[in-house]
Amino acid sequence: MKKGYISVLLRKLRLMHLADWIRYHLKRTVNRKLNKQFRKNNPSVKLPPDYLIYESFQIDYEKYYTDSLETAKWLLNHFEKHIALKNVTILDWGCGPGRIIRHFPDLLEGKECRFLGTDYNQKSIDWCAQNLTGIEFNKNSLQAQLPYENESVDIIYGISIFTHLSEKLHFEWYNELYRVLKPNGILFLTTHGEACKIKMTHYEVAEFDKNNLIVRGNVKEGHRTFCTYHPKGFMKNLFSNATILEHIEGELDPVTLVPAQDIWIIRK
Repeated sequence: MKKGYISVLLRKLRLMHLADWIRYHLKRTVNRKLNKQFRKNNPSVKLPPDYLIYESFQIDYEKYYTDSLETAKWLLNHFEKHIALKNVTILDWGCGPGRIIRHFPDLLEGKECRFLGTDYNQKSIDWCAQNLTGIEFNKNSLQAQLPYENESVDIIYGISIFTHLSEKLHFEWYNELYRVLKPNGILFLTTHGEACKIKMTHYEVAEFDKNNLIVRGNVKEGHRTFCTYHPKGFMKNLFSNATILEHIEGELDPVTLVPAQDIWIIRK
């Protein structure tokens, strides 16, 4: 059976969170040996509790830390095509347990930058504030409210955050991010695009092709199991008051059949 139909059925039966919890324990068991070896080889690396790592990414210490360093470098390469990376304020919207932003103070050392991280998960924010230096962390809620002044941030990025929000919160959060973004500042987001059709039901594909947002709910909004798919027409309408600098469509891996997310970079 196509995974999309299984996901829809689990949501109807209100079993999605249970299924995800079981998956977490299975993945944790499978990766236990590799994770233990990573701790042994990297005793100085501070790691969040296992579930925080899993909820934000995967229960794989190597991917959480080492691969995420490469992701941080990849992001900076995208940023610097559109803005000078000196004396800028960078906000990680939905930072989770600091997977990416923890690397920025070292990568941009001497550039006189300010780093901000915000997330709705209190446990993630508490861990980040206690363990990661050179970054200002705060907890937000699902409501689109941030404790930053108007036009105070040069760069905002959200890696797979809109992918877990309802249509209503897409517009509310976009407006809030736009509020705190400086003129000529850039917003970098990833979304579920065309490549993700392989995960959808026939009905969802038909709606997606009409440029309707596809939302799989019946679970806690914002959680990794709350899933949203983003047609180009919807995103272009969402960004209608800004300039779209880049839209890079994700591709389907021909071997694993895992779809990459789309990248959207816009300028205020």
